[in-house]
Amino acid sequence: MTALRKVRAASVGEGSGAAFLGVTQSARGYRWQETLEPQRANEALAISQQHGLPELLGRVLAARGVRLDEVPVFLDPTIRALMPDPSSLTDMDKAARRLADAVVRREPVAIFGDYDVDGAASSALVARFLAHHDVPRRIYIPDRLTEGYGPNAAAIDQLIGEGAKLIVTVDCGTTSVDVLDGATARGVDVLVVDHHQADERLPAVHALVNPNRLDDISGQGHLCAAGVVFLVLVATARELRQRGYYGAKQGEPPLMSELDLVALATVADVVPLKGLNRAYVTKGLQVMRARDNVGLRALQDAAGLGEAPSAYHLGFILGPRINAGGRIGDAGLGARLLSTEDDTEAARIAALLDRLNKERKEIEQAALEEATAMADRMIDETPDLGILIVGSPEWHRGVVGLIASRLTERFKRPSCVISWDEAARGGGVNGTGSLRSVAGIDIGGSVRRAVAAGLLLKGGGHAMAAGLTVEKERLAALQVFFAAELSGSAARLAARASLSVDGALVPSAVNEALIDLLERAGPYGQGNPQPRFVFPAHRVKFAKPVGTAHIRCVLEAGDGSRLDAVAFRAAGQPLGELLMASAGGLPVHVAGQLRRDTWGGRNRIELQIEDAADPRAQEA
Repeated sequence: MTALRKVRAASVGEGSGAAFLGVTQSARGYRWQETLEPQRANEALAISQQHGLPELLGRVLAARGVRLDEVPVFLDPTIRALMPDPSSLTDMDKAARRLADAVVRREPVAIFGDYDVDGAASSALVARFLAHHDVPRRIYIPDRLTEGYGPNAAAIDQLIGEGAKLIVTVDCGTTSVDVLDGATARGVDVLVVDHHQADERLPAVHALVNPNRLDDISGQGHLCAAGVVFLVLVATARELRQRGYYGAKQGEPPLMSELDLVALATVADVVPLKGLNRAYVTKGLQVMRARDNVGLRALQDAAGLGEAPSAYHLGFILGPRINAGGRIGDAGLGARLLSTEDDTEAARIAALLDRLNKERKEIEQAALEEATAMADRMIDETPDLGILIVGSPEWHRGVVGLIASRLTERFKRPSCVISWDEAARGGGVNGTGSLRSVAGIDIGGSVRRAVAAGLLLKGGGHAMAAGLTVEKERLAALQVFFAAELSGSAARLAARASLSVDGALVPSAVNEALIDLLERAGPYGQGNPQPRFVFPAHRVKFAKPVGTAHIRCVLEAGDGSRLDAVAFRAAGQPLGELLMASAGGLPVHVAGQLRRDTWGGRNRIELQIEDAADPRAQEA
């Protein structure tokens, strides 16, 4: 209860809608706002009283929209409680029957996946299911640079030529109408298992399972592709069971033991951690701690991860290494790693992905500095610019998505980062771009409308992330199109950008018991943000740059208690400059997330700084 009292004592303007601690302009340009809305304060108290929970946890749950009757399942999300009947998804039964037919007939199956973590995990899930049933299978991951996203005619022709009787596309295929129609015309059945936004026209395939297709009413549109694949495999195993396929010679597949792959994809694809996704991640992390998946075990060892993995490790340690293959190396490395049962092969691939990830960081940093400089000039010239569109022939196509994420994070508006390359036809120049958005702006919808308007060669994606291919001669028209679509809404959202905080603490309240308490409301991620606390009027005892772009410091409260802290990618940025300038000087407000740090054998709690504010600037 001590920590909770400190939260309330330092929460200025609680219930009034006032800026938290009066911060209206932080180092990163945010207004600080308390996460718990005033009208939900009573519900937070009811949660703690009726469920016997500490009041701080009740406030965290209420602030994240958890209702009184939802608390038990939220704190203990299980597959049994949260998984829907797979048949509730459109085309699910058709897909399950066809995949079951392939198992019974031992038909050669080709799995066509995307080159990111979700695609790799989805491909591995299908491959491992088929391997259990001794079905011939082949994974095909397209090269990001030469083939791009989704099925292409040459690859499909190759798979058919190799003898595939069934093609299963995972994490792609929903918008690949012409290519997949061609496969169907050649007499090969195709199953599409996807989660990307869909248009009215769908490919003429045997079955298309996608909770985001317009005629699907399952309510599972928040799943990543691997989450949908898992439901398909559950339905297929059920179909085989009903056919009497399983017996003494063939046992049922251990699907629950594959949840580690689903958890990895769910976190890495940044889908909302709500409903079934919470069960996927919670139970998947439990499976991963057993270290039974050969590839994941090798990757953890290559990354030096010597502790039980958490959602943080999936998103920031393991996920980027799998992605590195698709970004700057062999796109199929991730899927092969996650599906192999060979320890030697797994160790080799994991070491290669670890090295590629280091190279990716170097490539990304150089491009990011150039892109940021471009964006700064654009903002200076047009402060209310609705979208940042930057490009260069020098930027590696595999890192444009990462750069777009950094630009959106810094400038609080959608961004599009393009890698220009010589086009194969006509001697023109084509660009491959990646887009990232902010809450409230559907960038995927804008891209699809640009495709319909004839401004793009291809494009698609989600509300928060999308990709496109554009001819350079059409760039000006595309800029005008996006400006008309986004300028007004982007400017309004940027003007009221805020940072949500759950309360205020001092270092003396930070201990293992507090971290254990907060972890009860996890896993945290998209849709269930990790609690963020402010340490008000703390002195920065010292601050120093570490690594290539980070700031490490120690915060000290008025009572003398201290807390280690780190601000990632803050060097040379307003946040890092404020921390460095405050070292040994006047107190500042510091906001961030608490986490256990056991890296390199250490065992401590530290604050991951996300923002800071000068109290004097707020008073002025």
